[in-house]
Amino acid sequence: MTINQLYDGSTDVAEGTGDRLSLGVAARLSRYLQVLTQAKKMGKETISSQELADYTHVNSTQIRRDLSGFGKFGKRGVGYNVDSLVSQIRKILRTAGQHNIALFGAGHLGQAIASSDIFADHGFRVVAIFDNSERKIGQQVGEGKTALLVRPTDDLDKVVQEEDIVVGVIAVPTEAAQAVADDLVEAGVKIIFNYSEALLQVPPEVTVHTSSPAVDLLYALYFYLT
Repeated sequence: MTINQLYDGSTDVAEGTGDRLSLGVAARLSRYLQVLTQAKKMGKETISSQELADYTHVNSTQIRRDLSGFGKFGKRGVGYNVDSLVSQIRKILRTAGQHNIALFGAGHLGQAIASSDIFADHGFRVVAIFDNSERKIGQQVGEGKTALLVRPTDDLDKVVQEEDIVVGVIAVPTEAAQAVADDLVEAGVKIIFNYSEALLQVPPEVTVHTSSPAVDLLYALYFYLT
């Protein structure tokens, strides 16, 4: 299945009757949630399927089809209530509530991630930052109540258990990423978000998502040229 097929619905049916969402539906719902969360921060109370289509590049018919598979959320001529739809999609994606993150790497990228609302907006909270550099260990990242001290990797097992860590975020150089992934797996973390270019090898029960701006740009360029 191609990236485009995941989003345009050409090989996927948005059925909400099963216990587990198909890959395409989950991918599109995540995109809707991203737009809705930003719309909520901008003060929008309602949004139409066409507006969602404009921001996500998913056909408005597909959007209505996806959402109608889980209930009746919108009103004709009015659109969807943003607050309500955010809440419902989070329930569908089973991401309601608070989920804790361990971040590896206290360099420029790691500090930017820790200081950003990118995860907090969706119920994820960076509760610990780790680094192998003696120079960085003990430094403060962030300000105020959300500030965190950089910790040594020796603390990982204890922190994963005490803070109920569900996600590990890797923001280290490519050559160091596999060792970090190994440490996360050994500590019991089942979801890894990888900001490096490394091709990580993990057990089948561990999920890895690699975020690559270059790949995203290639995807956008393809549709611009075609």
